[in-house]
Amino acid sequence: MPGIFDLQNFLPFRLSRLAHEVSQRMASTYSEKFDIDIPQWRVLATLSAKEPCTAQSVVSSTRTHKSTISRAVSSLTETGWIERAPSDEDGRERLLRLTTEGRRKFNELVPVVLAFEHSLYAAMDQESMQNLASGISALENVLEVGTNSAKSKKVVL
Repeated sequence: MPGIFDLQNFLPFRLSRLAHEVSQRMASTYSEKFDIDIPQWRVLATLSAKEPCTAQSVVSSTRTHKSTISRAVSSLTETGWIERAPSDEDGRERLLRLTTEGRRKFNELVPVVLAFEHSLYAAMDQESMQNLASGISALENVLEVGTNSAKSKKVVL
C-alpha cells in the first residue's frame, strides 16, 4: 500500500507554486514602471536573446500558451516595442524583432530583473546556489527542456 500523499512536499506541486510566485513577485518590480505584464516580459526577454524569431518560438521557449503570447505580441507591437516582418523562408510566417525603442526599454528593464534575481540568491549561501543550479540542470536534462538538456537521453519518470 502506498504511503500517504503529501501535496505540500510533492516536488511538481512545489516547483509549480514556486515558479508562479517568483514570476508574480518579479512582475511587481517592473509592471508599474514599464507597464508590461508577465507574458510581455517573456516575449521581450526571448527576443533579446534570440531575434528574429517567431511567436511560436516564444511559445516553445517560455511554455506559455500561444493565445497569451499572441496577445502580448499584439500589445508590444502597438506600443512600438517590437515589430513583425515577413519571413524570407515562409511568407505566411512573421518574424519578431525588438525595435530601437523596445531594445532601449528592455535595457532599462534588465537591471530591475537582475536585482530581483540577486535578492533571491541573497537568501542562499554559495553552496546552496551551486546545489540549486545543479538540481535545476538535472531536472532539465531528465525532462529534456532548457539549454542544458541532452536530447539524445530519454528518461521515463
